[in-house]
Amino acid sequence: MRPLLITSILLAAAAFSREAKITILATTDLHGNLYPWDYLSGRETPRGLAKIASLIATERRTAPSALLLDAGDTIQGASIESVWQSYVSTGKLPLNLKFSTAAPPTSDPMAAAMNHLRYDAMTLGNHEFNFGLKNLNKARDDAKFPWLSANTKAHGARAFPPSILKTVNGVRIAIIGLTTPGIPQWEKPENYTGYSFTDPVAAARAQVAELRPKADLVVILAHGGIERPGTNENFLNALVAQVPGIDAVIYGHTHAEVSEKLQNGVLLTQPKNWGMSLARLDFTLESAPDGKSFRVASKSSRTIPVTAATPADPEILRLAEPYHEVTERWLKSVVAQSPSELRAGRSRIEDTAIIDAIHQVQLHYAKADVSFAAAFNFAARIPKGPVTIRDVASLYVYDNELYAIEGNGRMVREALENAARYFRTCPDPTCKGSLTSRDFLGFNYDMAQGVTYQIDLTKPEGSRIQNLQYQGAPLKDDQKLRIALNNYRAGGSGGYEMFTKAPVLWRSYEDIRDLIIRYYADHALPQSADNNWRIEPEAARKNLIDEAASFTNRAPTQ
Repeated sequence: MRPLLITSILLAAAAFSREAKITILATTDLHGNLYPWDYLSGRETPRGLAKIASLIATERRTAPSALLLDAGDTIQGASIESVWQSYVSTGKLPLNLKFSTAAPPTSDPMAAAMNHLRYDAMTLGNHEFNFGLKNLNKARDDAKFPWLSANTKAHGARAFPPSILKTVNGVRIAIIGLTTPGIPQWEKPENYTGYSFTDPVAAARAQVAELRPKADLVVILAHGGIERPGTNENFLNALVAQVPGIDAVIYGHTHAEVSEKLQNGVLLTQPKNWGMSLARLDFTLESAPDGKSFRVASKSSRTIPVTAATPADPEILRLAEPYHEVTERWLKSVVAQSPSELRAGRSRIEDTAIIDAIHQVQLHYAKADVSFAAAFNFAARIPKGPVTIRDVASLYVYDNELYAIEGNGRMVREALENAARYFRTCPDPTCKGSLTSRDFLGFNYDMAQGVTYQIDLTKPEGSRIQNLQYQGAPLKDDQKLRIALNNYRAGGSGGYEMFTKAPVLWRSYEDIRDLIIRYYADHALPQSADNNWRIEPEAARKNLIDEAASFTNRAPTQ
């Protein structure tokens, strides 16, 4: 072949071949964190969608055609959403408060902000169901972007679009939404009436098979993690192992930031919860030999943290102001009086009055024999004197409901042994070294009231609960008990599978936080703990007290 002809062919091939760059930005588990504000402490904090908005603006300067996605758990969590959802449910604000603006806002605050930021899609999270279908549908209608879920059905039909197909820079991008199917384990039935949640791996397989021929890039937007392989709650290990044809997975639910992970050739990333970081995924695609499609040549991801120096977007702050202002007035309302100061700092290593305060409420309303509760926030503090809603909200940070189940002594023992996995076994008689496990999330460590017991850290897991007694006598496995616990524990979350098949005798239909507020409006808060449980040996307890100063409250997976 003549050199001129070869050169012409190579030039033609080069002209025909081209490269495309695709960027995707993503958030997850925002949980109502819109304002850069910690409603539990009443102070500014480096998180929230208003600050994420500034990061989005910066990234769009280098990638103006970037897609913007969210992996769910958006409309529940921070007090700003709790107050709004109460307004949607009842038609009025709590404590008969009023919006300060002449025209009350009409849209869900998170949806309004996400609309302004031009989100392309969101996947459905389990917490979207917390306030019931009326509230879910209101937020969904307020959103000007699709909510996706390929494995969620309503009355046997698709409840949400399973996917979207977008074309950016000539590249066809399929976005497939998946939702953790554990919702019936955690949610009261009336909050998802008519809805069912199918196997997300099977749903993904069907969607990828349909869309892969139509798409150059296939991205899964999933609310479910990679921890605890084999569970349906966190299904991503099975997904990337069993479903070929996936290029990347953006996921949420577990609140553990993952900047970049390659598994079976699939790129995985999870930005930090509560608007504490933004994920950026970058893909380079090259045109295929047929010139009609692209194939991925390289892919990478990273997370961009929000810091104290990150400015909050003024327009998002303006949108949020009416919701924020009325939420602050609600939180400052005085609802009780306390005879002494109560603190939660040591609540996982010794019995404390502040956790007993939760038990007292749960035993009362559930008419229970035994109560289970966790220390969710080490910074929780009930001051001596007037107690505000903010003080109570800092003690019980989740929108959980109270259940009474029909249980027995065996359930109580197994539940306490599960909770004791929060601790490590003493390595020697001095019990030196860290005794808290990094594999067991602290908010899953429940303490019990109504029984007495010791946690012996010289014993192996499964044999640590000693001298378990009920009404002054050893608790027998077949002893029937009415047990008070929250709806997540009743659903088996955190390793509490022993409760899942127990009959539910009663449910509160109110948040435990609201029950605490109502109860202590008429009752005195406890001044001291009754010390119904303790950690042994004493060397372990002392070591844990020293370690407590460095404890951090890990973010929830609920």
